[in-house]
Amino acid sequence: MQFLTDWLVVFSVGCLAVTSPGPNLAITLRNSLAYSRQSGIYTALGLAAGNLVHTTYCLLGIGLVISQSILLFSALKWAGAAYLIYVGCQALRSQKSAAITSARSTQAISRITAVQMGFLTNLLNPKVTLFFLALFTQIIQPETPLWVQVIYGLTIVALEFTWFALVSLLVSQKAVKQQFQAVSHRLERGMGIMLIALGLRLALAQNSN
Repeated sequence: MQFLTDWLVVFSVGCLAVTSPGPNLAITLRNSLAYSRQSGIYTALGLAAGNLVHTTYCLLGIGLVISQSILLFSALKWAGAAYLIYVGCQALRSQKSAAITSARSTQAISRITAVQMGFLTNLLNPKVTLFFLALFTQIIQPETPLWVQVIYGLTIVALEFTWFALVSLLVSQKAVKQQFQAVSHRLERGMGIMLIALGLRLALAQNSN
């Protein structure tokens, strides 16, 4: 009974976390609209892989070290901010001529690149580390079995992939993409500005622990 109660807490908090606007949503929207549905889904896979890494090292206790170390936190923070700003600047360079057929768009980004973009966006965000630490330290006790801890972590990973895959499926619908086709270069530039803003926000983030 306690396991079910704690799992429901993890599930509920996880739903709120993954659906909150942020870098993960921005990169998924950008890749789904600028490239293809496949790119968006593989981006979601990369985001989930990033969560898997966060889950693993938090459960092993490394996340606690990172959250308490100003040096490590700052290094991760600046790396993440630099990556978001870099991707945002790339999006700002979008030209109208690039917004053509979806067939050509699908060739603009590989599966590996999409996974990598999602993975790095998630992995280099220290706020995700702090989220997992805050959640797990409230739920997991010294006597909590390892298999239960693994289920908690995989629940968040599954939620991450499911939500952003659904976002990609929705925004990459033909009817939706047609609405944006004529202004897709402007939309991508808007996403670029959002990613740069999120990068700057992350750079200015303080370690509250």
